[in-house]
Amino acid sequence: MRQILAARRAACCLLVFVGIARVASAQTWNDSVTLDLVNRAIARRAQQLVDTGLVDYRATAHGYVTFLAQLGEGFPTPPKIVKADELELEVYWHAPNQSKQRIIGRRDTLLLPTDIAYHRDHLAIVQNNFGPTIRIGDGDEVRDVPHPLSAAGVRLYDFALSDSFAIGTGASRIRVYELKVRPKDDTQPRIVGALYLDRASADVVRMNVSFTRAALIDKALEDLSVVLENRLIAGKYWLPSRQEIEIRRNGDWLDYPVRGIIRGRWVISDYKFNLSLPPALFTGPEIVQDSPQALKQYKWTGRILDSLPPDVRAVSDPDIERVQAEARALVRAQALQRAQTATLSARSASDFARVNRVEGLAVGGGVTKQIGNGVSGTGRGRYGIDDHDFKGSVAVAKTQPSGTSTRLFASRDFRDVGDVAERSTAVNSLAAQEFASDYTDPYLVRNVGISADLSTWKGLHPKLTGAYEWQSPLTVHARPVTGTFQRTINAFDQNAYRFTFGVTRPTGLWLWGTELTLRAEAALRAPDNRETGRTSQSFTTGRGVLTANIERPFGDQRFVMATTGAGLLTGSREFLSIPPQELVYFGGPVSAPGYDYHSLVSRSGFSEHVEWRFPTPFIPFSLGRFGKVPSRGTLAPFFHIVGVTDFVHDCLVPVVPTATTFRCTSTEGGFYPAGGAAFLTPFDLLRVEVARGFARGGRWTFNIDLSREFWSIL
Repeated sequence: MRQILAARRAACCLLVFVGIARVASAQTWNDSVTLDLVNRAIARRAQQLVDTGLVDYRATAHGYVTFLAQLGEGFPTPPKIVKADELELEVYWHAPNQSKQRIIGRRDTLLLPTDIAYHRDHLAIVQNNFGPTIRIGDGDEVRDVPHPLSAAGVRLYDFALSDSFAIGTGASRIRVYELKVRPKDDTQPRIVGALYLDRASADVVRMNVSFTRAALIDKALEDLSVVLENRLIAGKYWLPSRQEIEIRRNGDWLDYPVRGIIRGRWVISDYKFNLSLPPALFTGPEIVQDSPQALKQYKWTGRILDSLPPDVRAVSDPDIERVQAEARALVRAQALQRAQTATLSARSASDFARVNRVEGLAVGGGVTKQIGNGVSGTGRGRYGIDDHDFKGSVAVAKTQPSGTSTRLFASRDFRDVGDVAERSTAVNSLAAQEFASDYTDPYLVRNVGISADLSTWKGLHPKLTGAYEWQSPLTVHARPVTGTFQRTINAFDQNAYRFTFGVTRPTGLWLWGTELTLRAEAALRAPDNRETGRTSQSFTTGRGVLTANIERPFGDQRFVMATTGAGLLTGSREFLSIPPQELVYFGGPVSAPGYDYHSLVSRSGFSEHVEWRFPTPFIPFSLGRFGKVPSRGTLAPFFHIVGVTDFVHDCLVPVVPTATTFRCTSTEGGFYPAGGAAFLTPFDLLRVEVARGFARGGRWTFNIDLSREFWSIL
């Protein structure tokens, strides 16, 4: 009999293997081989719940629940951890399906003020790969979604064998089948994703799933992704090993896009079997927590942020990204999207109001409309009170399920000559209005063009843009409360074709535990001399810029390095033939602390900033329900150096004789070092900095601003 059963199992595996080979080149849904595997998996799940060999068990679970925030239209900056909780659980299970989880240790670190409260099941693990129906967020986020490997699953879902491969190493290496899952009706509350089944037993080894829009009870939810991973314990029980969940919720704050992200990560271990657990243990709620006094007595080592695994600190989790990509590939985009409505939009909070020397006070806003099938339209406008001029843009974008998008646009707006922002727009508005201190060097650009955001490749986000532009100088119109504004740059009045290729890398883990953020761009400008008729502008120019930020934590301390390099290539050696808007500008708190704003002008140069951050005492105080200000800030001594090539010219004379803009400059090539120190307040909200430039033109400078992590959204 044993030989017959073994032969039967071998034949079944052979049939499945043949089926996989048959669908390797083209995915086939719901064929007989696939459905046979599905039925085996359903039967195996039911058998596990009544397996007399496993009466009960006890295990421990160690996990992190982090709350992150992201702001701004399109969420241009990486999520920032707001709150991190570390938890220790005792996990109990008794046949056929009784579960109890007890939180015996919990500590948190608040990085920004918040009154976030988690659902109870966010603080615990998932048992049995969910039951016949799936429930998350105590039923407020997902409720009563049928499990694909339940009795009802075969008639509610489509299944396809996708691949067969090995996972694990050494003695724990096993062969699994990848089973794609999608709903037959994607307008209903269902899951979508992939299941990984053990080839020998059809046990669930791993679940990578997301949910259709109809399954998300809370309409503010953007998406919800779950990864459940099991391992073979004692050679015969597939039990929870590692789990991850990511819940993204969108909202609006003062008509400004806000995304909140909850990430949970768990590791389950230390299984003990058949302990004759008392029935009374399983009475009451499934998830309970020890008293606050008992939680405080749990022995932790180090600080939460130091113990966070590198991939928890990272901007995005590769497993979660794969789940989201899988969901987009398996069902229609409409099945995952939120309701399509017109919403107010902005690239930053300052799109609503700002102050600078050209416009004075400028007010504006925008609107985005999701049209359908991945097509959206965006329009923005801004009106300057002092220059009495309107600036704006319109764009239509088409986004593919793969993430690639194409955008047609037309705009009339300012462009700044600086390669890095020297000050947040919010603080710059205040400084410009009150003290005539405007750290922007704008010129006017009117353009029409097309851009393509390509699919991510090895963590890089490439972008191509082609446009025809009309560029012209600007003049000062605003009057500050005190002081006098510096004149604007003498930008050439020209028409040109402009082609750019850019690559960005959001903050993520890199070599040796470092966190790398990268932006690189190469631009080609070809003047349209048919329109200008000026031979002095007949030279095509190429320009490149690279900015990279590298950080590496060392316990409580952190090493930070910021690099900027830029250069200009042109066929002309005459300075007057080089458009001032194409030159390289350094000077200011970011590119050259200790030197005046944009006082170092050249064809090429670099800027290198190195600082070491370590904790320092601070006076704590309560913020009520939003938490407590920590008892320490951060001190960051730094060294900075700028290197530029010679650029000596009495004055950059305006091309248009009647232009009122006029600025003189003279830069001697060489190195411009500086040193200083900064203090970052708790929550890293404010950076107070003093610096001293040591070379020609160097002086003492003082600067106070919001943390640079917030600049792109302010």
